[in-house]
Amino acid sequence: MTLAVALSGGMDSLLALALARDAGGDVLAVHAHFLPPDHRARELAHALETLCRGLGVPFHALDLSEAFRQRVVTPFAQAYASGLTPNPCAACNRDMKFGLLFEAARALGAGRIATGHYARLAPAPEGGQALLRGADPAKDQSYFLTLVHRRNLDHARFPLGDWTKARVPAELARRGLTPPLPSESQEVCFVPDDDYRAFLQSLGAPLPGPGPIVLEDGRVVGRHQGLWRYTVGQRKGIGVAWGFPLHVLAKRAGKNALVVGPKAALAALECRVREVNALADPSRWPGEVLVQTCYRQHPRPARAAPDGEGGLLLHFLDPVERPTPGQVAALFDGSGRALAGGIIA
Repeated sequence: MTLAVALSGGMDSLLALALARDAGGDVLAVHAHFLPPDHRARELAHALETLCRGLGVPFHALDLSEAFRQRVVTPFAQAYASGLTPNPCAACNRDMKFGLLFEAARALGAGRIATGHYARLAPAPEGGQALLRGADPAKDQSYFLTLVHRRNLDHARFPLGDWTKARVPAELARRGLTPPLPSESQEVCFVPDDDYRAFLQSLGAPLPGPGPIVLEDGRVVGRHQGLWRYTVGQRKGIGVAWGFPLHVLAKRAGKNALVVGPKAALAALECRVREVNALADPSRWPGEVLVQTCYRQHPRPARAAPDGEGGLLLHFLDPVERPTPGQVAALFDGSGRALAGGIIA
């Protein structure tokens, strides 16, 4: 069965391609233009095609920019406009890399797709593949993959799952391979200079305007410049002088109100999760799961229960910093297997 390897231009996907070729079998490379291809993007595609030719691997560049705009960029803007803080990377993995890009690879004759993600897959006891944390704890990207449908993970491969990031540059050098993109962005790829506020304004999409800044008891203490400019937990840039440092506690979109208070008020014992993507049969989940509500967070023990509306209610065993609505909540068991992913409500 032909394996398609998604190439971004960075070192991780390039090594994934080399390892896939070493493993034998038919391999092809696919490079997606998620933004309208300009001269620089075409130069990158040409450099990747040259690399693939040297490796003896067929190369295909695909313009998926319009679909990316519809499925990732527009929902990103809509989420901010509605008072949420979205995670576009997780949405891109679900809808684009393991969605439309995989469909395009299938049309080219591939039955599986590999990426440079630091995550692992293993046979699941109930059949199919289980998503596991990557071997490199500093780079593990399983969190961003928990929204990918299990039927698509069953056709995925992660050649770097057992690698550490530190080994990759030396291995590429040993093979005489130089990635066209020597440095890789750690932020949202489609937001110039990582300035999401300027990006949202540049889209011309309707964004809510100024409104009251209130304490939890309802007292008005100032005016905000649009809820989309703030996120839960934020301290700097609120613009209110008070007797103690103020943090954003919540965004009440219905009243266009920004709720602020002391850091201690950020402590939470539960949160709700919607749009749940189960990666293991919930009836087999352990009574206590490990929950990660942002990428760099150490997973926290919790109990998960249906909320009666198709989602989950998570009860943390100890207080955690209030999860941010719109972000991803990823559930794992003690072995590192991903059980589910969903959107924090």
